[in-house]
Amino acid sequence: MKKQKALVYKCSTCGHEEAKWLGRCPDCGEWNTFVETSAAVQGSGQLAGRQQVPVTWLPLSSIDADAGSRISSGIDEFDRVLGGGIMKRSAILIGGEPGIGKSTLLLQAVASAETNGRVLYVSAEESAGQVRMRADRLGIKGERIELCCTGRLEDIEAIMDAVKPVIIVADSVQTLHSDEAGLTPGTLNQMKYCSYSLISWVKEHDAALFLVAHVTKDGVISGPKTLEHMVDTVIYFEQNDGDCRFLRATKNRFGSVDEIGIFTMGEQGLSVVEDPSLLFLVRREGELPPGVATAAVLEGTRPLLVEIQALTVPVKGAMSRVFSDRLDSARVARVAATLEKHLSLRLSDQDLYVNVAGGIRITEVGVELALACALYSARTGLPIPARVAIAGELSLTGEVRPVQRIAGRIKTSANLGFDTFLGPQSESLDAPDKVVGDIKAAIKALFSDEKRA
Repeated sequence: MKKQKALVYKCSTCGHEEAKWLGRCPDCGEWNTFVETSAAVQGSGQLAGRQQVPVTWLPLSSIDADAGSRISSGIDEFDRVLGGGIMKRSAILIGGEPGIGKSTLLLQAVASAETNGRVLYVSAEESAGQVRMRADRLGIKGERIELCCTGRLEDIEAIMDAVKPVIIVADSVQTLHSDEAGLTPGTLNQMKYCSYSLISWVKEHDAALFLVAHVTKDGVISGPKTLEHMVDTVIYFEQNDGDCRFLRATKNRFGSVDEIGIFTMGEQGLSVVEDPSLLFLVRREGELPPGVATAAVLEGTRPLLVEIQALTVPVKGAMSRVFSDRLDSARVARVAATLEKHLSLRLSDQDLYVNVAGGIRITEVGVELALACALYSARTGLPIPARVAIAGELSLTGEVRPVQRIAGRIKTSANLGFDTFLGPQSESLDAPDKVVGDIKAAIKALFSDEKRA
């Protein structure tokens, strides 16, 4: 007599299993999501059905260092953010707002990647004709790019086993689904299950995986945080108010998270910005308006000159407020408090507005001295002299502390025509033109002219 299959009830949202039907899932809390299904026997399923490779061990000294080599994407800014190129056997998660250019960037990257292997582009959101139209617009022929328009995991794995690609792009991870992970596509369980399966494949076959992800209205990648822990690199694609795009990593096991890639979007796709400082400086004739300072900041290993704009207006309510989206509001408040303490400059009765020209987000501490000078200029109405670049960290005691790579900042500012550099004492041979030790000395150096007093 044929043995009857055991039945279980599985949640279609999170995959939780129960021996009997329940109205509400105890794991995810959703109602009426349990469906009757056959119990999985041991060793079944897509992951368990794979051929198991015996686990071995080797002395570290006997392992070939080339096994962890990188593949150049052919785009310098992309390689910079990745830490030098696409690392083999790695998984990279890239997120950004809809229409920002994630698919365009990856299509350009895989088309120009310096490898003789095949590339598998999985598009579950667009048809083959739509992807071809984008490739034609970008001037990509794509002889070695294989296109697969499906989100079903089992079909994708069969194609991967047949093509043996060296680079795989899954666009997007929210559209992947498997019969083993429930009936509803796009659930948390589906994303984790499908991502783990693809990551396991590239780890075994010496390939690299790109997972495209959508972001929520808060700007973070939608889905579980576990998805970011599963991959090796997490990259965010950001946009300013214009056509400029910023690529930055928040997690990178094979490189720094301080590097930033800068692109512009045009009719021919994304183009690398050769001189980023020109995007963040406003060319003016004559004196600067009050509240404007030029900061020499460091983005990773690259010095940039950015324009800091400050505005102070009398408080309209009971408490003063800080409006700053490109610089941390807490940093602006701390610098303002330092000015009020050590220079007796009253700012507590003012609303503070701070902006960075070009829309770039600055997190480096070297911007603090320039921010302090911009706030002082805005409050007093005294303009900062033109062609002066400023860098330095401002402590709560009013001291100006040294910053990294001061020589590179000075060289970059000189190349862009800035005659004077204001900054802290440095052990480098290239010292600032005006060396200051505290905020009082910095203000005196900038506003010592009797006409400005």
